Amino acid sequence: MKILVVDDSPTIRAALKALLERMGHAVVEANDGKEALHIYRQDRPGLVLIDVVMPVMDGYESARHMRETSADEWVPIIFLSSKEADQDLDRAIEAGGDDYLVKPVSFVVLNAKIRALQRIESMRSKQLEMSRDLATANRELEKLSRQDGLTGIANRRYFDSYLLTEVRRATREKAPVSLILSDVDHFKAFNDCYGHQAGDDCLRRVAAALSSAGRRPADLAARYGGEEFAIVLPGTVLEGAVDVAQAVSRVIGSLAIPHARSAVDKNVTLSQGIVSLIPEKETASEDLIQHADQALYQAKQQGRNRYVVFGGK
Repeated sequence: MKILVVDDSPTIRAALKALLERMGHAVVEANDGKEALHIYRQDRPGLVLIDVVMPVMDGYESARHMRETSADEWVPIIFLSSKEADQDLDRAIEAGGDDYLVKPVSFVVLNAKIRALQRIESMRSKQLEMSRDLATANRELEKLSRQDGLTGIANRRYFDSYLLTEVRRATREKAPVSLILSDVDHFKAFNDCYGHQAGDDCLRRVAAALSSAGRRPADLAARYGGEEFAIVLPGTVLEGAVDVAQAVSRVIGSLAIPHARSAVDKNVTLSQGIVSLIPEKETASEDLIQHADQALYQAKQQGRNRYVVFGGK
């Protein structure tokens, strides 16, 4: 381990260096607190042995600056002093020190202190690693809890939560919010003809198409249930929502997924219902779902493979 030894006495530094090198450590030296701070920032030692009383900058001030320099990482600091008063120990701990030794220091005591601090640092590093692993696992679990297992886009649970949040935001900001509900036309017949594996692949490709149609970071494509999908478009007026619905139709058409049992087209198609509004205080997210679902029903009644806007606009 690299250890920074700070003392204005060359004799004491030499003695400490000899002890530390016997223990197998590499040593860098500084004559005062200011020089020590410069070396600390540049070399990042594994441990600091620092005298209290020095010219230019004393050990307490230097240690405080070291702690400020690396607030997120812990480098053990041991103060060395000829003073034994309790208040000196208190000042050392207050300045960011981890231990306080009275000079002269014996090989056995210094070696034991360093080994103890190394053990603490090892345990701390393992704890930090476990915390990072746990945070990563929690983020992954959170992501999976929002994700539809088959298609990889947002699931119904997250869709409900997201739409509720965006409707409330739009109400506060008096901003528009749009919703598109869509349904794969004659999907049961597709499954009966091609099998469930092909049906799953079809849903995955449709989901990817819907996801690609969103034009803003806040746009959310979700699997609503079965062969039904939804796109939430915060801050989007009706014209923008219609553009997205048309883009979805174009992308689905370009996929050219064969559908021999469709009464609409030789390939897979979508029916879509659109609603766009600026929510009032009494507007609920369920209102948008209900309106979009009514428009979707009309699209199916009118022959499928089309979009209908709620209200007939």
